[in-house]
Amino acid sequence: MLKESKIKWIINKNKQINIKEAPIFLSEKEIQAVKQFFTGIASYKPTPLLHLDNLSKQWGLRGIYIKDESHRFELNAFKALGSLYAMASVICDRIGTKPSETTFEALVSDDMKEKIGSLLFVSATDGNHGRGVAWAARKLGHKAMIFMPKGSSLYRLKMIQDEGAQASITDLNYDDAVRYAYKYAQENGGVLIQDTAWEGYEEIPARIMQGYAVIMDEVIDVFQKSEKLFPTHIFLQAGVGSFAGAIQGYLVERFGVNCPITVVLEPKNVNCHYRTAQANDGKIHSVKGDFHTIMAGLSCGEPNPVAWGILQQHASAFVSCADSVSATGMRILASPLRGDHAVISGESGALGMGFLAKLMHASTKEEKSLAKELRLTKDSRILLISTEGDTDPEQYQRIVWEGAYSSVLSD
Repeated sequence: MLKESKIKWIINKNKQINIKEAPIFLSEKEIQAVKQFFTGIASYKPTPLLHLDNLSKQWGLRGIYIKDESHRFELNAFKALGSLYAMASVICDRIGTKPSETTFEALVSDDMKEKIGSLLFVSATDGNHGRGVAWAARKLGHKAMIFMPKGSSLYRLKMIQDEGAQASITDLNYDDAVRYAYKYAQENGGVLIQDTAWEGYEEIPARIMQGYAVIMDEVIDVFQKSEKLFPTHIFLQAGVGSFAGAIQGYLVERFGVNCPITVVLEPKNVNCHYRTAQANDGKIHSVKGDFHTIMAGLSCGEPNPVAWGILQQHASAFVSCADSVSATGMRILASPLRGDHAVISGESGALGMGFLAKLMHASTKEEKSLAKELRLTKDSRILLISTEGDTDPEQYQRIVWEGAYSSVLSD
């Protein structure tokens, strides 16, 4: 019996190679203004961009780069970039200004509190986003209410509560938890901070995506200053797709038709982008029911339609990955070749490395054809973004130290 591949993929038939411009909210001018806001925050600094030289040589590639978002603020994940900028925008809207036209100190001043009072920010999360919302609310001097889907990590729940937020695990899946959070915000005078969108709720998700785009702006800065060739390939993991859409959109803005090849990666049991691309009928396709995957940060059944519009036009492929692909990536990053940097990358953050390993050790004719289709050669330079560290340390240890248990991995 032939062994089933741990990855399935769709080459994007709708990629528009002649579209040179990104949506206006992801323009270079807009993202530079977002970055200006962050540079005024004392705890902000670009996260490390590491070059895995020896792994690159062993795998016959020109370069493998990894952006380590476990160093973002003190939160072990990238999400606060989006939530903090969106929440700052909400505050600024109430006084008729923009984050780039004020300072962080002004937003948290007593004078500001007198003007706008105390705000309640509400969100649904599998962990990282909720902690980012809770942290940002605390930093800005406001309140947060966070709802988590069933099966969420108790450790991640505690991390959210330790940021001063009210938080609880519901008996709902992620998408239903989002709907519940939206209803709660409406009924309690709160402001929903969510990185997915629907008709009538687009502005805050766009602000969140602008925050995420700062990651790619930091990467571009490094390559420009070093005068090294920019990556030819970028692998982007997707939950609702806002992170992937933000990075993809900003790449289009900065590189136009010379944009690197991008691949969108998802867990096989929660692969709404893959299913939507596979159907190719002009409709968005969702995953229903309970979601089983170790990749909690990607466990989202409904794509953000704004982000999907960007990815549909510009991504090269959509890939559905078994949990073991992520686990492989976690172990490779944790145990590097001598001379390369170790990276503590969580289940969602390591998916790109696991996928690259799968391509470089393709075991089937179909997998080899995918590597060829994606134009992976000895001159390829791969960028991966590890979006989180060990945000659930117990599970991280179980996966990295103890191996691929069937009770852990959803293969």
